[in-house]
Amino acid sequence: MTENFDALWRALPQLVDGVLITLQLTAGGALLAIIVAIGLGLLARFENIVLRGIARTIIELFRGTSLLVQLFFFFFVLPLPPFEIEMPAVFTGILALGLNYGAYGAEVVRGSINSVPAGQWEATTALSLSRSHRMWRVIFPQAWALMLPSLNNLLIQLLKGTAVVYLITIVDLTAELNKLRVQTDVYFAYGLGLLIYFAIAYLLTLGMNALETRAKHRLGQGGKWRDSITTTPVPDMKGAGQAA
Repeated sequence: MTENFDALWRALPQLVDGVLITLQLTAGGALLAIIVAIGLGLLARFENIVLRGIARTIIELFRGTSLLVQLFFFFFVLPLPPFEIEMPAVFTGILALGLNYGAYGAEVVRGSINSVPAGQWEATTALSLSRSHRMWRVIFPQAWALMLPSLNNLLIQLLKGTAVVYLITIVDLTAELNKLRVQTDVYFAYGLGLLIYFAIAYLLTLGMNALETRAKHRLGQGGKWRDSITTTPVPDMKGAGQAA
């Protein structure tokens, strides 16, 4: 056991670098995913059949294919003719993660918007609000509070999804744990990996719970941030996914 901790101490700088790469992939992928999710989620509700069809095609394409295959396609296929598009490995990882989980998030966004009570839509019509004001001032804030629990789940899945990027030469946390396994043993290296991933996921969950509490507070639904640490938030409306 002493030898394992000695090896861990020697590998600590590399592990820290691996954690930073994992966090970079998670943050970049999450930012792209939320942009894709909101954009495609709104487009999927358009009355224009062409725009709605484009959104549905993109959503189903990235939901219906493997993240690993998408990652390999962006990294190994795009540089070949006729595309000849070569991207840095980290950017490729962020792109694949963002598009894949953004497609899942788009259904969360669409379902949450559909879950806003009909009375709220009718009220905006009675107030003669424009289509954009109706969405951003009344409907979306309510949908945002509904979609956060599901987006939290997708964020944790995205974090875990970063583990596959080492296959395209990115030296992330998983890659460093594989190196540590050689110097120590399987139980020690991957046991440490479980603890690190759990710690990151728990911190992300706390942040998302606080964001949900704030969103509900702005809607006058109360709630305190400290309650979000000890309880699992439950959407007030029936599952947004069911409305999808």
